[in-house]
Amino acid sequence: MLVIDGAAGWPLPEHGGKTCLELAHVPNLDRLAREGVLGLVRTVPQGMEPSSACACMSVLGYDPTVYYRGRSAIEAKSMGIHIDEGEVLFRCNLVAVEDGKMLSYCSGGVSSDEGRALIAAVEESLGSNTIRFYPGVGYRHICRITGREDTLLATCTPPHDIPDKPIAEFMPQGSGSDLLNDLMQRSKDVFWEHPVNIERKSRGNMPVTMIWLFWSSGQIPDLPLFRERYGLDAAMTSAIDLLRGLAKMAGIDTLDIPGVTDGPDNDYAAQGAGAIEALKNHDLVVIHVEPPDEAGHAGSIDDKIEAIQRVDREVVSRLLSWEGDVIRALIMPDHATPIAVRTHTPEPVPFLLWGPGFDANGAKRFTEAEAKKIGFFIEKGYTIMARLMGA
Repeated sequence: MLVIDGAAGWPLPEHGGKTCLELAHVPNLDRLAREGVLGLVRTVPQGMEPSSACACMSVLGYDPTVYYRGRSAIEAKSMGIHIDEGEVLFRCNLVAVEDGKMLSYCSGGVSSDEGRALIAAVEESLGSNTIRFYPGVGYRHICRITGREDTLLATCTPPHDIPDKPIAEFMPQGSGSDLLNDLMQRSKDVFWEHPVNIERKSRGNMPVTMIWLFWSSGQIPDLPLFRERYGLDAAMTSAIDLLRGLAKMAGIDTLDIPGVTDGPDNDYAAQGAGAIEALKNHDLVVIHVEPPDEAGHAGSIDDKIEAIQRVDREVVSRLLSWEGDVIRALIMPDHATPIAVRTHTPEPVPFLLWGPGFDANGAKRFTEAEAKKIGFFIEKGYTIMARLMGA
């Protein structure tokens, strides 16, 4: 299974009404589309948030309406963070705000080493017996709060939903928001002259100006083990804690492949080769590729197209050169991340099933428009895993 995170999108007026998938040169994906089954699938149940957490839970074969309890809990699972009754988890982004507006939901990209140093400073200054900060990957971290379950009721807006907008309109509101706002505001002083920011500015990088708390969770859900549910031993490669957390919850092995990142420096070739190698010891390998989604959030058409093309050139090509036993493949985005809005949207996404048992259904390209034209639609996204297995 190849999950090209956020690869789907909307037509771009400045590019003749074509999407990034349509603009990308992807001969391998297009070949598989001609040889396999192309369609549309709804990965985000109607009425639920269009997050990667909901969408990827569907893709892995679990119904989000049954199992989803919040994204931060899944990431905490990956990081080994324990949560007891009365404790609440929040995603804690390192963001850049300038002139009162959200300049960047990720401060233009933060390395994991920089992130660890900055969150350590936040923990030292703002942490206590009831408030803890834990380092994650890059700009993504976790805050755990004890004894303030009212914060679960606060209305919090993801920072990638408000690019270039005044943050005053989107600060946490409602019950429990007093504590969240206090922590976010006080973090500004922590970062003001931090050595990491001094070094970033010397390199011409934007500094981290504050933390941003959102995506609360009050419990870590239990998932049925993947092997018990589907009868297969599975492994996953991903650069982000969310997918690693889902894998851990489902008993899916995680692959530690050097060079796998969430940005343009991702080693696509190593990720593809490592996944193919893992097929020797696993029935199923999930390859989750994050950079197209990050490019969508950044509003970069060129970076998104390049990321999609590199997936085709350096990952999909390896599937076609597989010399082992018979292989079947499911290739799809988890959700759309349109350039126009720079955040996730809930519409159905194209999927491609290829291999023995999947007869061509007339598609010519792997694009949103082509999938819509074919007319094959799956309403319940969590059933697509069973289709890959021929069930």
